[in-house]
Amino acid sequence: MLLYRILVSVFAVVVLTRAFARQGRAALRERLGWGGPKDGKARIWLHAASNGELSSVRPVIRALAEARPDLSLVVTCNSESGVALAREMGLDACLAPVDLSWIVRRFVRDWSVAAHVAVESELWPNRLFAVPGPVIVLGGRISAKSARNWARLPDLAARLLGRVDLLIPQDAASRERFLSLGLPGAAAGPVTELKSLYAPPADLTSDHVFADAYPRETTWLAASTHKGEEEIVIAAHLEAKAREPDLRLILALRHPHRAAEVAALLREAGLDYALRSRGDAPREVLLADTLGEMARWYSQAGRVFIGGTLTDRGGHTPFEPAHFGAAILHGPDVANFARPFARLLSENAAIEVETASDLAEGLAHLSDPASQALAGDRARAALGAETDLADLMALVLPLLPE
Repeated sequence: MLLYRILVSVFAVVVLTRAFARQGRAALRERLGWGGPKDGKARIWLHAASNGELSSVRPVIRALAEARPDLSLVVTCNSESGVALAREMGLDACLAPVDLSWIVRRFVRDWSVAAHVAVESELWPNRLFAVPGPVIVLGGRISAKSARNWARLPDLAARLLGRVDLLIPQDAASRERFLSLGLPGAAAGPVTELKSLYAPPADLTSDHVFADAYPRETTWLAASTHKGEEEIVIAAHLEAKAREPDLRLILALRHPHRAAEVAALLREAGLDYALRSRGDAPREVLLADTLGEMARWYSQAGRVFIGGTLTDRGGHTPFEPAHFGAAILHGPDVANFARPFARLLSENAAIEVETASDLAEGLAHLSDPASQALAGDRARAALGAETDLADLMALVLPLLPE
């Protein structure tokens, strides 16, 4: 534990300095655990790294609110975008406090935390040790590399995982790694891919202006793209448009602050674009530089390229586009969702690409509305939920305090 204290103290200095430099005094206070209401009202502390992880537990959040209206949620995230999404969902939210014991104790005290729910790989020792009630991990994920690192601290790993009351693993390999590190067998739940439970926002409504300007059959979406991918997307669009003159593109950035950089690439390519945050009238390309609207773009596009798969970032979720029946294209880097992407390929429900020409060819292959619909149906069937939400909640709810 001493080694962890030293490492997390160094990490805390970096996080706190960055928070103040980038986001100011309010962010610094949140990272220091200040800002709780101190009203004594019992809360579940739910922590997710960012908006993607938070979106994956949206169905669980809804089910919790229905089953236990007496327990409120306070959500923490490591990113501003995650906090913004939580607030859009009507939840109390702030940046996560750094994992120093005195900071975490303040947060737990001021927010009257009665239970902790961690999403995926967000297991922080001082948080788990400070919470008085049960600890639940949803979509628990640990890579082979992370497991080897934790194995260097066997006592801490065993103490940490011994504090977990229920861990719902994302895949079988993660389940075995957690057990080998000290997770009690009784706490290991069934393998469940949380993102397969995806449900779109309840307030998702049709936007007729955009529906008319971007018809589903002739619109494709590049979803959650990263630096280095936009050049490939733009080149593929230009090549595909030569065969399909009415083709439209929605380019949705993973990090909206990169909008100016990507807009320059579009101008250089001679493409007319509308900037979503500016409220521009629709044009050939919609540069989507806003947060919380990805579901709208999925519903608008018949073909979806999944970002992060042509970089070293492991790719983003295929479950959301599959839910909307979109035809899916992706690159080879799918480490974050290896199992679902493998299912898609085995069911002939996705097209893997590596270059701009590959992507353009894939778009052309799916240009016929019937081909799009067939690919979308296959994707939806391949990624159907393996675990029922009711079964999952039957494991979670009995653990929550009265």
